Amino acid sequence: MNQESLSNIGLLKEIAELLNNETELSSMLSGAVKKLIRGTSFTTGWIFFIEKEGSHELVSYENLPKSLSDRKCELMKEGGCWCVNRFRNGKLTKASNIIECQRIEQAIEENRGDTDEITYHATVPLQSGNESFGLLNVAAPNKTHFSTDELALLESVAFQIGSAIKRIMLTKKEQEVALIGERNRLARDLHDSVNQLLFSLTLTARGGAEMTREEEVKDTFKTIQSLAQEALSEMRALIWQLRPHGLENGVVEAAKGYADMLGLTLELKVEGVLCLSSKIEEVLWRVSQEALNNCKKHSGEKNIFFTLKSEAQSIRLTIEDKGYGFQYDRKQSLPSVGIQGMRERVKSIGGELTIDSGLGKGTTIAVQIPY
Repeated sequence: MNQESLSNIGLLKEIAELLNNETELSSMLSGAVKKLIRGTSFTTGWIFFIEKEGSHELVSYENLPKSLSDRKCELMKEGGCWCVNRFRNGKLTKASNIIECQRIEQAIEENRGDTDEITYHATVPLQSGNESFGLLNVAAPNKTHFSTDELALLESVAFQIGSAIKRIMLTKKEQEVALIGERNRLARDLHDSVNQLLFSLTLTARGGAEMTREEEVKDTFKTIQSLAQEALSEMRALIWQLRPHGLENGVVEAAKGYADMLGLTLELKVEGVLCLSSKIEEVLWRVSQEALNNCKKHSGEKNIFFTLKSEAQSIRLTIEDKGYGFQYDRKQSLPSVGIQGMRERVKSIGGELTIDSGLGKGTTIAVQIPY
């Protein structure tokens, strides 16, 4: 066994140790790419995640030339290239030499800066079993061909990274299941304790108001009854948020039940056949909750238009009211933590949230999610 082979075995052990100990995906990918670059003759590397519908995301990179890191890695985040297109078509199944890098070519054409004399790169899919997550690419100056040993090393590293990605995904799934269980437990506890106490307080205050003849005391009891009733409504809404009864029957039924609880009437419209993943359904449900809460608090309207539409490659949710509305400037960030939370939830699964509102013109919240 030659020195290079021994060096590669040592590198693989270091990368394996890093991947086994790391639990945060971005840190794991960054550390793996950094170790690979520092332990080989490769000078730069990057990882694309590629979604089933074909969109790609630059999730990690190390020592990119200025031409590719220009304008916050604009060329790496947009457009297509040979390796991504081959991956999308299912034709990239092992480590391969790439004839030329289209992104580098574009960078040269647009005079984006130094390329570090890189024109070619090698690419290898990140896989675990039958699942593919994306691509690992590496390059070096003036290198136009990658040897069999180099490609074999890349396949070994990619296998380790793919297995680690799968492990982290399974761990995250287990955490989500545990979180749902904890939500359900908390909802039961709130229902059995605080909710019942507030209900009892409401009845007691009403009884006290009926028993006394003194107007001042009667008004005090009525105030207590009103406050207890308001707290009871808030508590029921909180329990609904923790454990939505009806979500097992779909997001539409859950939203309808939540609207009823808030005293709102949904004008429902469903178009197309809907078969949604639990992740998409959860996001649509949480967005619906926040939107309906905002309708209740700010719109002044009880009739809300709720449309869920299945399109060619996406699902679209629209929640509209004809209420007060507000002055909305798309260039300004919204102060509402709730709206920001909705936007982040939708973005986390590759979707987009838009808001259309104006004073006296009502508000429309639209969500578009690929699936």
